[in-house]
Amino acid sequence: MMSSFPTRSPPRGACNCGTLRKASRRMSHLYDLALAPSGLKCTQFGILAEIARAGSARPLTLSELAAAMVMDRSTLGHNLRPLQRDRLVVMRPDHDDRRKRHLVLTPRGKAACREARALWRDAERNFERVFGRRPAARLRAVLHGIATNPALGAA
Repeated sequence: MMSSFPTRSPPRGACNCGTLRKASRRMSHLYDLALAPSGLKCTQFGILAEIARAGSARPLTLSELAAAMVMDRSTLGHNLRPLQRDRLVVMRPDHDDRRKRHLVLTPRGKAACREARALWRDAERNFERVFGRRPAARLRAVLHGIATNPALGAA
């Protein structure tokens, strides 16, 4: 399918960071609207999905989840609080090292994640309908490269 997405060059002098942040806000808004019936924001769904992906056999620690989300622990903690308050996620101490805490989805959290995942898929289809399937795949590859490139980390 041909993309109906208008391709325009950014304004002269536009920087990579500013352009990426604008696109990020636009995408967050699109996905937040799609997820609204679930009561979750896209960041919250991302956290639930990452915890679900790890599974209960090898639950993530707070540090592992922060690294997977490319988020500092403080920001992650701020985003986890409503999920814990709503009993979607619990922290359990490690059996061998009591200093470590693992994040686990509750049954309620698993159900919320399943419901939100269906809404998320609708948003994905909507984006690909507008942007084009192949350009969306290329965009994901480029963004993944940015998110996982250690040379772009803190100086």
